[in-house]
Amino acid sequence: MADPDPPADEHGPPARDPGLQPERTRLAWRRSALALTLVVALTMRLAVERGGAAMLLGLFAVVGWAGLIGYAYRHASGPRRPAAGQISAEVPLLGLVTAGYAVLGAILILS
Repeated sequence: MADPDPPADEHGPPARDPGLQPERTRLAWRRSALALTLVVALTMRLAVERGGAAMLLGLFAVVGWAGLIGYAYRHASGPRRPAAGQISAEVPLLGLVTAGYAVLGAILILS
């Protein structure tokens, strides 16, 4: 059977074709955006049915959805890499929004 990653030369490391990695990343962002859109739609349904405090959840869901869709669009056009050893300033914000959606998901399941 032939080696799937032929070496670049006799003594060098195998040549790597990164051609599919950007495609997989883009598809992962699309799946995440689709799942997030579903959570926002269900949250808005809950907000319309219940009113009051649920409207605040709906507002949070829409704002977070718009922010993450914008981030995904920016990321798809070319990721920005921080300097070595540093964390991007976006990571804590993305973690906070993700945790917020986990709470929204729990509320949707329990209600």
